[in-house]
Amino acid sequence: MAESGRGGRRAAGGRSAQLKHTGLRPGWTTGACATAAATAAYTALLTGDFPDPVTISLPRGQTPAFALAAEELGDGHAMAAVVKDAGDDPDVTHGALVRAAVRPLPAGSGVVFRAGPGVGTVTRPGLPLDVGEPAVNPVPRRMIREHLARVAERHRVSGDVEITLSVDDGEEIARSTWNPRLGILGGLSILGTTGIVVPYSCSAWIDSIRRGVDVARAAGRTHLAGCTGSTSEKTVVAVYDLPEDALLDMGDFAGAVLKYVRRHPVERLTVCGGFAKLSKLAAGHLDLHSARSQVDKAFLAELARHGGADEALAAEVAAANTGLAALQLCRARGVPLGDLVAVTARDRALEVLRGEPVAVDVICIDRAGTIVGRCAPA
Repeated sequence: MAESGRGGRRAAGGRSAQLKHTGLRPGWTTGACATAAATAAYTALLTGDFPDPVTISLPRGQTPAFALAAEELGDGHAMAAVVKDAGDDPDVTHGALVRAAVRPLPAGSGVVFRAGPGVGTVTRPGLPLDVGEPAVNPVPRRMIREHLARVAERHRVSGDVEITLSVDDGEEIARSTWNPRLGILGGLSILGTTGIVVPYSCSAWIDSIRRGVDVARAAGRTHLAGCTGSTSEKTVVAVYDLPEDALLDMGDFAGAVLKYVRRHPVERLTVCGGFAKLSKLAAGHLDLHSARSQVDKAFLAELARHGGADEALAAEVAAANTGLAALQLCRARGVPLGDLVAVTARDRALEVLRGEPVAVDVICIDRAGTIVGRCAPA
């Protein structure tokens, strides 16, 4: 057991303790804000009153309350708005006004999402949404549906509604994001897998990674996992049943994990993350942040050739809109691009470890957490 050295207290470990150690204030995703606004608007549509503040439940059980910044109730429609607070993260959407307008639909219609002003529309394949859909990602959609279903159940109605999400000045803000390059046009995406914005500070984050390694080693852990986010963390736990204090929230800092483990070795290290991020590691990047490294489609095309792709497929991969689109092209033709990225990323990691006796394996996942590439430890 790990002890602090003073009073025999056991040191806290795991992802939660690691994040707390950054000392930065977390915030709320656009998905959480949209869920709160939609819940308030639908409640007002059914009752005539807006709950203010409105409380929602996040995927990990937190129940934050959001003050309403604007509200409007008309004949057959309601709108509520929430100001996004990104905490101490330098998020370009900090302070943005996220609106949700709700109107009833005929029974059996379900929940239909629309993009209002400032929310983008998907125009190219390779994203987790179909072309033509509003850029409201799968987890925020699920959160909104679940909250509206609870409101509908309380008031004994069918819950069939149209939700139009908008972000004031969202089209202008989106010019500072990757949305235009990804073919998301007209505004921002409504994002988030946990509802929480984890604040970003290079020095604090890397320090928290080191603390996580230290605590895990002091607890006698011999198998650690560096995860790029909450979805990859869940995947690693499902595959290896690792305890919480063996999990490192690596984020974009693959190099920080590998260099510190080189100096403080463990028997085994699993690196798990999204296919696109880990393709950057495979290409030799140690900082996986989108502002400092990008998916190299030409590199993926070369890997695909090694996996049996003909020149026509390699050209399609090189011209793909996203890493996910490249992966889908190869999977449809039986080329194991995911496994090739995993093997190459593992080899890059071993190069950074410089011969230290650490066995490394890599797991690549898609946005839903499905394993799309994997390699054996070496």
